[in-house]
Amino acid sequence: MSDSAAPPSGWEARYATPDYLFGTEPAAFLADHAHLLPPGATALAVADGEGRNSVFMAGKGLAVTALEYAPTAIAKAQRLAAAREVTVEFVEADVLTDDWGGPYDLIAAIFIQFAGPEGRARLFEKMRTALAPGGLLLLHGYTPEQVGRGTGGPPYPENMYTEAMLAEAFAGWEILENRAHERDIREGKGHAGPSALIDFVARKPAAS
Repeated sequence: MSDSAAPPSGWEARYATPDYLFGTEPAAFLADHAHLLPPGATALAVADGEGRNSVFMAGKGLAVTALEYAPTAIAKAQRLAAAREVTVEFVEADVLTDDWGGPYDLIAAIFIQFAGPEGRARLFEKMRTALAPGGLLLLHGYTPEQVGRGTGGPPYPENMYTEAMLAEAFAGWEILENRAHERDIREGKGHAGPSALIDFVARKPAAS
């Protein structure tokens, strides 16, 4: 999956191209936060698409599980992992309904704005459940200001994140970063141009 609101039958069509829709390099957000990726940690990549983020984390020495709905995307992700000589456990799953496993030391949820408010609430709850106590959440996406730009993301304002929304959703966590900003990103043809983004990094409370 990615950040589009395509119906389930549309995911295969989106990824059935010889190129990588969002490129093969990690999201700029993940590369910027590479210092938060400790070797040996267990990590989950949510709706990982063609594997650029999970493969990057595996290259940093993490034990990575990647969930993705579209078999075509998974096949491309497997090819990317093989080319980079890393190991990722790719799992075909509907992230809205299937179990995520875990607990994980780190969860990366990057451009997963295919879900509206109800689906987003389910995704956030799954993040809270699947992350180990003391674990780190790396969440990245678009703000409502992105709608209409044509540089990436779905055309639905209700799917987007705001700083207030994320602070409320993860109240009680240690919020290390919650920042809306503008950036020109070039991540394949799927993300290309000036973008209204939000970076959110938070640590789940340790077990009492």
